[in-house]
Amino acid sequence: QVQLVESGGGLVQAGGSLRLSCAASGSIFSISAMGWYRQAPGKQRELVATINSGGRTTYADSVKGRFIISRDNAKNTVLLQMNSLKPEDTAVYYCNADVFDTSRFRNNYWGQGTQVTVSS
Repeated sequence: QVQLVESGGGLVQAGGSLRLSCAASGSIFSISAMGWYRQAPGKQRELVATINSGGRTTYADSVKGRFIISRDNAKNTVLLQMNSLKPEDTAVYYCNADVFDTSRFRNNYWGQGTQVTVSS
């Protein structure tokens, strides 16, 4: 089994910054893509940013230039640095990972989510 544990959410004023962290643990052989998604009240879950094992990144248009995704392959962690936060960034943020386990089976995993609230 594989677990993803997020941390770093909280309450911040508009224009402020937060850093989210997600650590994967368990029966991991390797991790291909890792990413962050978010879900605001009454809305569908949406992609925020992804990063593959080679470091290639993708971002939602709404966060380009403000958020930075990075990962530490040795520690199986992914980070999301969020700058210039806006009230519309308020959501529950979820970590996601495509994991090959020690039996070489591939599965997709989600973290439990961490709340980010940006006040105006």
